[in-house]
Amino acid sequence: MGSANKSNTARKARIEEMRRAEQARERRNRILTIVASVVIVGGLVAGGVVLVRSQSGGDGGSDTAASSDSSAKGKFVTGKDGVKTWEGDLARNHVTKAVKYASEPPVGGDHNPVWQNCNGDVYTKKINNTNAVHSLEHGAVWVTYNAEAKKADVDALAAKVKKTPYTLMSPMDDQKDPIMLSAWGHQRTVTSAKDPDVDTFFEKFVQGKQTPEPGAACTNGLSQ
Repeated sequence: MGSANKSNTARKARIEEMRRAEQARERRNRILTIVASVVIVGGLVAGGVVLVRSQSGGDGGSDTAASSDSSAKGKFVTGKDGVKTWEGDLARNHVTKAVKYASEPPVGGDHNPVWQNCNGDVYTKKINNTNAVHSLEHGAVWVTYNAEAKKADVDALAAKVKKTPYTLMSPMDDQKDPIMLSAWGHQRTVTSAKDPDVDTFFEKFVQGKQTPEPGAACTNGLSQ
């Protein structure tokens, strides 16, 4: 009899222990549910704040999903050295839609959040202006050419770009001159790859004083 009582007592003890364990698990689950709910609500609130900010626009470098009819206000002024300098405002908002630029190729303005790789990158197909403008913001020089450019010049310029960090090169059929060089807020036409103005432009504007974001990356962006 005594043995049976001990067995019943032990069984009750195990059952009670199991109940306590189950209650503990339920408490933990409730706590985890509450924490998860708080995290989700916090994320929704933060997302709402970002959305409101993006819809209301912002200062340079801010993100917005709105497209721009024109992101540059001003005009080009040509200096004695032949370099055209943009006098006026060049917006620097990040946008996800197309931008109507004031020049072709553009020298600044609203641009895509992702830059075009510009660590001596040579592209054989047209690239998006909005990505290339972001590269200019990082201090890159952009070499462009159209169908009228001589193959020898294109090859020579490509070789120069490939060995020069913070530069990129791509074809651009819509530009008015065969070979053009662009930096943030600056642009010029050159006659050939041997034109001494090519070296002069590179020396002055590759990571030059005009750069809005000096030292920013030219890698880990968009590649073709």
